[in-house]
Amino acid sequence: MNEEPKNMWNQPWRGAKAVAWFAILIGVTFVIVTGIGLLSGGNVGVADTLLSALAIACFVGVVALLVLLLVRCLSSWRNLKRLMFGLACLATLVALAHAVENWRGFRAWRDFEREASAKGERFDLASIIPAPVPDEQNFAFAPVFDGVRNEMDPAWRRAHTGPGGLTNLQAFTLSPFRTNGPSGALSVSGWTKAERVDLRDWQRYYRDPKWDGTPELTNGVIRRIFLNNGQPPPPPVVEPAPAPVINEFPTTPQPQSPAADVLLALSKFEPVVAALREASQRPKSRFPVRYEDLFNAVLPYLAKLKGSSQYFALHAIAELAESKPDLALEDLRLSFQMIRCTRDEPLLISHLVRIAQVQLALQPVWEGLADRAWNETQLTAIEKELAALDFLADYQHAMRGERALSIATVDYVRREGDLNALDVSDGVNVGSSVPFSRRLLFRLLVPVGWFEQNKLTLGRMHLDLIQPAVDQQARTVSPATVGRLDQACQGFRISPYNWFTRMLIPALGNAAKKFAIGQASVDLARVACALERYRLAHGSYPETLDVLSPNFLAKLPHDVISGQPLKYRRTAEGQFVLYSVGWNATDEGGLVVLGKGSKPNVDWERGDWAWRPPAK
Repeated sequence: MNEEPKNMWNQPWRGAKAVAWFAILIGVTFVIVTGIGLLSGGNVGVADTLLSALAIACFVGVVALLVLLLVRCLSSWRNLKRLMFGLACLATLVALAHAVENWRGFRAWRDFEREASAKGERFDLASIIPAPVPDEQNFAFAPVFDGVRNEMDPAWRRAHTGPGGLTNLQAFTLSPFRTNGPSGALSVSGWTKAERVDLRDWQRYYRDPKWDGTPELTNGVIRRIFLNNGQPPPPPVVEPAPAPVINEFPTTPQPQSPAADVLLALSKFEPVVAALREASQRPKSRFPVRYEDLFNAVLPYLAKLKGSSQYFALHAIAELAESKPDLALEDLRLSFQMIRCTRDEPLLISHLVRIAQVQLALQPVWEGLADRAWNETQLTAIEKELAALDFLADYQHAMRGERALSIATVDYVRREGDLNALDVSDGVNVGSSVPFSRRLLFRLLVPVGWFEQNKLTLGRMHLDLIQPAVDQQARTVSPATVGRLDQACQGFRISPYNWFTRMLIPALGNAAKKFAIGQASVDLARVACALERYRLAHGSYPETLDVLSPNFLAKLPHDVISGQPLKYRRTAEGQFVLYSVGWNATDEGGLVVLGKGSKPNVDWERGDWAWRPPAK
């Protein structure tokens, strides 16, 4: 019996063997594509590379299956008809799924946006961008900031970027630290721990260009024991003599007083300070932020503004030590100008830097009050500067900005398939060319409606939990609401409707606390200035805060956490303790809790937030 051999393509191909072959094909493709992606470098992250490799591997597996079915079907008209019918059904199901998801997503986002708009909320990027101001009125467009604006210009950055980074840089610089970076031991602020700035350390820092501020070891000579099988130790390696270190700060041959040496060292910045004084006459400020770059906008001026606040704080403290409070007040005025110049920016990072700048500016205010160096006129001027700060309003402004940027990022990724928009490191260019194949694959795999659902989740989280954490009208911050936000972030389940929310929202959970700290610090300083004005008028501090209003303070601020009056008591040494109950909303008598380490910072989640006299 001679039977003709059957066509191999018509043989049944099923079971574990078939699954294993397809798994091997997909696995090998995934490994190869991942390796190519990682070795090629670029700005694509590891997670993005793995996701793309997995999608391509699955695509290759599906194509291989379709090719196999096609070959088999071509050998039989009946099988070919079945294949065509199956492909038509599959395409119909995929199109129907996309249509349903798109309709649901667009409808849900449209209804939410209409409801929120009726309450005055807007979600488009244009609604948060500050209006431009004339250059001649713009503090940020003063000549002293020419170099900073150059750094923000993409064309200039491309022309001046070399292997080691930006070259030919002539940016605004005003910092008390050396150009090679700040030291770990020296500080310009310590009022939250009731610590003064030690001008003796700064004096040595400026006079000794080799000293970086690190405390020296005092435990004696460290002896080395060589274990070399009883043989003599090898000869010491003779290293070449280091190049002489040139002090970049002016000094005198012999030391002066610590304050005098600090002021002399900082005199190198007098031309920059003079230019800032001239620029401060301009009434408005707008840095040319490229908001279209979303979270990748380049903001080089923020670090420079913080450095300027460090400079003014140290310079003012040295002026106070030299009994020159009028000059110290001028430093504070410029410092507050640097804090105001980014207030209109709808960016969270800008306001976090402003809060850090305020903490620096409060150090000379605190030291001057502790030494009773400020007079009535100076205290009134300081309180006026502080009263102009409103970090609770700034929180709402910043969160609306973050919300609009997040939603614009979702739209951008939907259009371009470019996940680099979620990389917040400087230098990642939003709007760079994305391969067509990648955009096509992105649109085939991901329904547009999923992006609309992500926008909806982001918007709801902002309106329900993030913005209510700060009540601008009641002037309070709710740790409980922040806690619910943290719980919501931890309870997220993996879903195509909340993928962007899982990436963008958790970073905002700590923001309300930072703004509460900023506002509480400002309120404590204002009341402390009013208390000193009362002491100058009556010879001692009052028994209660109520007597300060309205003669010394138009309206007493309350505790931003509890909504109750700030806690206050006089001390036996003729000083006072003024405090908020802090993030834990528990009155601990003005106790400030520090973290761990050799130079611990304040633990803002425990203990009280206090304005106290200097530690003994």
